Amino acid sequence: MRKPTASRPLTGTRILVGRARHQAGSLSSDLRSLGASVIEIPFIEIRKPQSFAPLDEALKNLKTYDWLILTSANGVEAMWQRLRKLRIPRTKLKHLQIAAIGPATKKAIVKHGLKVKMVPEEYVAESVVKGLRDKVNGKRVLLVRAKVARDVIPDSLRDAGAHIDVIEAYETVVPEKSKTRLRALFKNKQRRPHVITFTSSSTVRNFADLLGLSNSNAGAAPPNAAPTLPSALENVQLASIGPVTSSTLRELGLPASIEAREFTMGGLIRAIVLARYAEPSV
Repeated sequence: MRKPTASRPLTGTRILVGRARHQAGSLSSDLRSLGASVIEIPFIEIRKPQSFAPLDEALKNLKTYDWLILTSANGVEAMWQRLRKLRIPRTKLKHLQIAAIGPATKKAIVKHGLKVKMVPEEYVAESVVKGLRDKVNGKRVLLVRAKVARDVIPDSLRDAGAHIDVIEAYETVVPEKSKTRLRALFKNKQRRPHVITFTSSSTVRNFADLLGLSNSNAGAAPPNAAPTLPSALENVQLASIGPVTSSTLRELGLPASIEAREFTMGGLIRAIVLARYAEPSV
């Protein structure tokens, strides 16, 4: 087996990437370029909402909003598909102040020819609230997001005086086809990954469901005790994109053994390299 080098620090490291199938490519290719052996089994599947009616209604009334908040690239693309379907031109969004939760979301927005007014210092909901709290009093705000998401942004901005509509643009579900593949992978010690990547709380919860990990582990240990891994995950490092995802791991009795300092895919890769090799070159 080849040994890690400064240019390929992840040589010999098997990494399980659980992003949705259409999103795994860039993360996987970057990891492979650093020498990793990548296994792709999606923990998450993006689906259309049960009804587009609320989103369509909001998009038809964009002129009534002052701010638009987008919390993921998935939300951007889902919204844009509906704009095309409804034949609403991009010019109808020009008056909006737009906030993006992070650089990937901003990139998706800019790709469609719009300017982003605000990206928070840290790419989490709490930082979005911090950046907008003093700007939204009396303003109408449209928040486009997944069906299941934390209510930090809408609750906090309402407290700050905003009139906010929360609209579902897509939902995330457990991809049942991944269950057999995932369980077979962990039964084979020769193929078992050294690292598993988690890029959202949804990927954590779905992974636990797919692998049959019981939620009864959550809270079983004393608050300050280090979580212990189930036997199927012994000697496997769980890599989290940020503190919210890490918190979800701990809620399920799983340790976040690697956590990105910058809450982006690049930050996640750098954290993995740092954990696996003493001289990160990412």
